[in-house]
Amino acid sequence: MGLLARIRKEWFIIGIVLVILSAKLQPGVGVRGGPLKPEITIAYVAVSLIFFNSGLSLKTEELTSALLHVRLHLFVQSFTLVFFPLAVWLLLRVLALTAIDQWLLRGLQTVSCMPPPVSSAVILTKAAAAIFNSAFGSFLDSGAGEASLCALCNLCVSVLQGIIVTPVLLLLFVSQTC
Repeated sequence: MGLLARIRKEWFIIGIVLVILSAKLQPGVGVRGGPLKPEITIAYVAVSLIFFNSGLSLKTEELTSALLHVRLHLFVQSFTLVFFPLAVWLLLRVLALTAIDQWLLRGLQTVSCMPPPVSSAVILTKAAAAIFNSAFGSFLDSGAGEASLCALCNLCVSVLQGIIVTPVLLLLFVSQTC
């Protein structure tokens, strides 16, 4: 393999190394208020471009197919928005009898009422898909790719529901915890 072919193959790693070396040599370029304005370019432009690029790579047919797995979505949503906060609430009722600080217990309940982060949503949906496949036969036909799309659907639903559901759960659980 020639040098040019190797550079084409490893362009991303080479780019990362070059950016790290550039930051080491000229750290002032990327500081807050510097020429790159990271408070704007990273927070808005870079994140938007990453999600836009990821969205462009999705096939509409596969996304539609993933949306149609209603039982899986209901299972994941009920687990994350009903079962998990309730299980943590029950655990915290027991822990409230110990010497653990009450504010720590309230913080744990608060975290349990929030929608899952991206990585947890993907892991939870893939695990739920595996459970459904073993319990109900071939639930997801395409395997890991479709499970990832289902995870994306669940993540979007969780985040949108979280705007309304999280405050309601906090009113229900945190006001009673401790």
